[in-house]
Amino acid sequence: MHPLKLCTCAAVCLAVSLLAGCHAAPALTPQQAEGKHLYQVRCAHCHEDNDLVLKKVPPDLHGIFDRGTLPSGVPATDAAVRRNVLAGNGMMPSFAGRFTEEQMAALLAYLHTGLR
Repeated sequence: MHPLKLCTCAAVCLAVSLLAGCHAAPALTPQQAEGKHLYQVRCAHCHEDNDLVLKKVPPDLHGIFDRGTLPSGVPATDAAVRRNVLAGNGMMPSFAGRFTEEQMAALLAYLHTGLR
């Protein structure tokens, strides 16, 4: 290949990779990554996969804090989500005693990412 064509090709590849990097979602913090793990282990089987074949599908939690309100109509705040998780709500069981304060903070931090 001609050196000029090789240089142009390399420049195009570099530009494409730089542009792709600009649009990529920022990496999760360690706390958010822990929250993602907790979500996947304790929440996703109902809220995503519904592998329990529930008759009423639990709400989608993607972007829950962007919506302004929870499916129940209460404002989407950390306190309201914490309350739902720990006390349960409707068909959702209580998770009281199943999360430490650090784990709950991590789960909330992950939910604030919109579940990326």
